[in-house]
Formats: sequence, structure tokens, C-alpha cells
Amino acid sequence: MTNCIDPNDVRIFAGRSHPQLAAHIAEHLQIPLDPTKCARFSNDNLFVQLGMPVRGRTVFLVQSLIPPVSDNLLELLMMADIARSAAAFEIHAVIPYFSYARSDKKDAPRISITARLIADLLKTAGATHVLTMTLHSPQVHGFFSVPTDPLTSRPLFVKYFRERELNPNESIVVAPDLGRAKSTARFAAELGLNVATADKVRISDDEVTIRGLVGRQVSGFRHAMIYDDEIATGGSVAELSKLLVASNIKEITVICTHGLFTGRALERLGEIKQITEIVTTDTVPIPPEKRPPHMTVLSVAPVFAEAISRNLMRESLSGLFAYAED
Repeated sequence: MTNCIDPNDVRIFAGRSHPQLAAHIAEHLQIPLDPTKCARFSNDNLFVQLGMPVRGRTVFLVQSLIPPVSDNLLELLMMADIARSAAAFEIHAVIPYFSYARSDKKDAPRISITARLIADLLKTAGATHVLTMTLHSPQVHGFFSVPTDPLTSRPLFVKYFRERELNPNESIVVAPDLGRAKSTARFAAELGLNVATADKVRISDDEVTIRGLVGRQVSGFRHAMIYDDEIATGGSVAELSKLLVASNIKEITVICTHGLFTGRALERLGEIKQITEIVTTDTVPIPPEKRPPHMTVLSVAPVFAEAISRNLMRESLSGLFAYAED
């Protein structure tokens, strides 16, 4: 990436959810991460102040929607509103993990399609563009009425596993449900591997049932790679892993873009001895002391930096886009 960015014309600010990732993005762009002051008044109201002038400048606001999600969302909305009120030229909301992408449909009476609501709030607050990564479902992209680029972490995973020179007669990629089948097929194709898909039924937020595999089976393979967008409680991966073990799979690699690993998730996966590696990214911060020895964390900073650079240069984002085939 050639640096043609004038740091006087561009501002990057971070909320409190993931300042480390914001700093790495700024480092790749060779521009400073500007300061943001966040505090809380005695009545529990949030206070946010951008630490550098933004008038006439292009502003990037980096904030992942991780717990506490509501606080982090409100911080992002306030940052966008501040930039708009201070006459910023453009306001780009950089949301590595958009948690409300899972609230994408009305599947019960009297509930909110919250992903659409958040998309509307971002526009109302002043965002003129959204950069995010690996939305839970493609339709969420259509909820945004401002230009939105859902990026993919797939090239990071492909590069990492190509170095392993995996044997297509021994390794197979498994999608945890039908909703992940297309993205899993893209990943498997780039590695020259076969793909299978699990038939999953979600019972509750932390309980699922895997009824079997759809299409190709895993018998005859030694190694399975579970490819998912997000792992929270680990319920889906644990149930699928048990099915794979029962199918005589000897080694399991778990891959996901958003590694939340809430509650007992890592302990739950650790109990399955056939899971020999977990590979995720830093869209969600995972402190080093909480990472098990067999976890690898790949940084998405270069992907976001490249997307930001191409946006600034008015270049195509082809290849970085989540649904790109190449």
C-alpha cells in the first residue's frame, strides 16, 4: 500500500472498545491516531470529545460493538454527531465487529429488527459511510442507507493455511450451518479442499442441535476445519465437533472472524481434545492472558487500512469485499 495520505486532511479517532486495533490501522496508514476523551458524569451520562479539529477533513471513527455494546454504540453515535457538528467533510464509521448483525429478521412477534435500527441511527448521527467486516448475514448490508462496505477476513485465513500445504485427501472444510455454506465454499475453494455443511437448529442463544451433515459427508477424512463468522458461547462449534469426532475425525481446526468467546466458551472448546487449533482475528480484542496456547489471532488492521486507503484514493475495493469471488 502506497502512502499518499496527507495526515492533515485525515483524522482517525478510536472509541474505548478497541484502541489497539485503531492504533494498528493508523500505523499501517502512516498517520497518527488522534486522541479521544471519553468519560462519565456523576449521573451516568457519557461525555465524548474529539481531541483534534475536524473541519473540512475526512474522519474515520473506529469502534467495535463489543460488550458493553450499548455504551460502545452510544460512544460511536456521539463521535459521529460531534464530527458532523464540527463540519467534517466525510464521516466514516469503521465497525470491525457489528454485533447487531445477528438481529436481522422478525422471527417473533413484537420484536425489533435491530440491525436496521442501528443502521438508521448511524446515518442520523452523521455517518456518511460504513466500513465493517463479515456481517452475520448478507441482507444486513441492505439495511444501510449510506454506502457500506462489508469486508472479508478470508484472505488472511487463506494465506495462513496455504503455508500448511493441506492435503485435500485428509482435510475437509465444514460450515456450521446452511447460512455459512457459501462463504465456507469460497474459503474451501481457495485452498483446494472439499466442503461439507451441518444442518443446525438453534434452540436458544446458547443451545443448538446439529441434526447431521448436508451433502458431502466427512468419512474418510482425518482433519476437519470448522469455518464460522462468529463464536460467542461456543455451543454450535462444540456440538458440531462432537458430531465430527463421532464420524472418526481425529483433528479439528476452528476458524472464525469474530472471536467473542463469552462465558465458558473457551473452556467448553478446551474439553474437546480433538480441537487442536483455534484461529481468529482481532475484530474483537482478546487479551493475551485469556488466549489458550493453541489460539492464533490474525490482525485485520492491514485489511481495514487498505480499504481506507482505497476509499481515500477513490479506488475499487474489489477483492476486499465480503462476497467477492476472487
